[in-house]
Amino acid sequence: MSTSERLRDLRAAMQQHGVDAVVVPSADPHLSEYLPDRWKTRRWLSGFSGSTGTLVVTADFAGVWTDSRYFEQAEQELSGSGIRLMRLGAAQSPEHLDWLCERLVRGQTVAVPGDVLSVAMHDVMRPRLSARGIALRTDLDLVDDVWTDRPPLPAASVREHDPGYVSSTRSERLARVRAAMAAAGATHHLVSSLDDVAWITNLRGSDVPYNPVFLAHLLIGPDNAILFVPAGKIPSDLGRRLGADGIVLADYAAAKTALATLGAGDAVLLDPRRVVHSLAAAIAEEVTLVPQLNPSQRFKAIKTPAELRHIGDAMREDGVALVRFLIWLETTLGSRVLTELDIAAELKRQREARPGFVGESFATIAGYMANGALPHYHATDGHYATLAAEGLLLVDSGGQYEGGTTDVTRTIALGALTGEQRRDYTLVLKGMIALSRARFPRGTTGQQLDALARAPIWAEGINYGHGTGHGVGYFLNVHEGPHAIRPPVPGETGEALAPGMVTSNEPGIYRPGRHGVRLENLIATVPAGDGEFGEFLAFDTLTLCPIDVRPIEIELLSARERDWLDWYHAKVEAELAPLLDADEQRWLSARCAALGGATP
Repeated sequence: MSTSERLRDLRAAMQQHGVDAVVVPSADPHLSEYLPDRWKTRRWLSGFSGSTGTLVVTADFAGVWTDSRYFEQAEQELSGSGIRLMRLGAAQSPEHLDWLCERLVRGQTVAVPGDVLSVAMHDVMRPRLSARGIALRTDLDLVDDVWTDRPPLPAASVREHDPGYVSSTRSERLARVRAAMAAAGATHHLVSSLDDVAWITNLRGSDVPYNPVFLAHLLIGPDNAILFVPAGKIPSDLGRRLGADGIVLADYAAAKTALATLGAGDAVLLDPRRVVHSLAAAIAEEVTLVPQLNPSQRFKAIKTPAELRHIGDAMREDGVALVRFLIWLETTLGSRVLTELDIAAELKRQREARPGFVGESFATIAGYMANGALPHYHATDGHYATLAAEGLLLVDSGGQYEGGTTDVTRTIALGALTGEQRRDYTLVLKGMIALSRARFPRGTTGQQLDALARAPIWAEGINYGHGTGHGVGYFLNVHEGPHAIRPPVPGETGEALAPGMVTSNEPGIYRPGRHGVRLENLIATVPAGDGEFGEFLAFDTLTLCPIDVRPIEIELLSARERDWLDWYHAKVEAELAPLLDADEQRWLSARCAALGGATP
């Protein structure tokens, strides 16, 4: 079916049910970033494949709201579909809820499936629409009515995280969560976010692309916990071990029924941003709701010393793969035709050869020249660029290892560069170094630190439209909360950084139609000493991969910036050289040589 045919069928279903507008978010019943095929409804209806976006359909309008990371991609994928691109953040471009309030009239109805609508968003939408006399229905999934060949639930088995990499038992983690529940006055805790479920249970799966998680809800009570998981996914021996730890199994679809059995005297802790409305609506009115962040979000964000050691091992393995990829790129570029698809394939091949590798942590972004200006670009069989011995190649990739999750971006000079390209590259490097060298008092948030990376870029009248850093899981989601390094968000104070947190550091500059530059390392928050003004923290750079010095305008770097780059390259060489052969060591030594000879 074409996009127009799918929209036609959806509109027929809307008319049948008396619905005037349908909102299709990018979400599943766990509000995941990466979705199982069954819940890629916005993509199925619109053709837009970006990870973030909301589709709104009325009788005479269809539009996708997305942010600046996806503007060019959305324009290409929506072309000819009759669906408008609605640019979030652009002047005179309202958000989809504002648009609905402006366009609909009293007595009309908006439908959003309650199984993919967060409690937080429901609590925003309903009063806004109700104030204008517009009804909100969450009991309908009209896309399901027209998606006749909708994929089933994922069927892959669930396994335990390798015990050699686990720092605490299920029983210990449940005890920590129950202590937090008691402190909040809760008797029960509903956990729906898949990374939290996986962390608490020490289980891993493959139901979601790139993140080693599995579909499940977890209801933690005072004495036991119920894991709601599709039948057949938990092997019997694993089920017995879970039972010994006080976790009983129930069918995935039984979560609402179990929640409905709670009564007066019970209090349920749930995270409004990580639980869908349909689950919360199943809880009786006499049950007290305790809305707050999942305690496990903060617990798992702070990696233990043992976990940080395993992450260091994973970084070394990943670094070897990256060095061998870079050597391959240099030696192959002039001998045969290479495309962006070849870049992604070679990176995967090199990582697959490393011990402990499980899979990629996201789809590799290999953007040559103009494609590098699309922050979340992904080459496909039908759309890719061929590399030439000039310009910039942006490569953002990562791996899932039993001992950690990696995410690294390098922008690589393939030959002659323009002055603009060199200047942009150097400004991004300055921003990355500024954040890497930060020292700050305990209690500082990523919202306070974000400007450090942007300052050298802002100074030239340039900006970038994404956050500077996201949290990273421990063999879990590559994008992990609750901490982040990003511009301030109205109404949010941000999560204070704490020792053990792992975050990305990835400023960028993007010039549509020309080129993009991004450099990214993962950094761990570490203690930096106590003094008269209290405890201070700093960042330890974890990623081990040479930074291309060929595009740098040396005169733009200060002495301290050059010192940091020399220190970093010395660390990369010391950590990786023992894992490489003699020829590879010589290559690495040349790429990690001290800059020297520069003026302050």
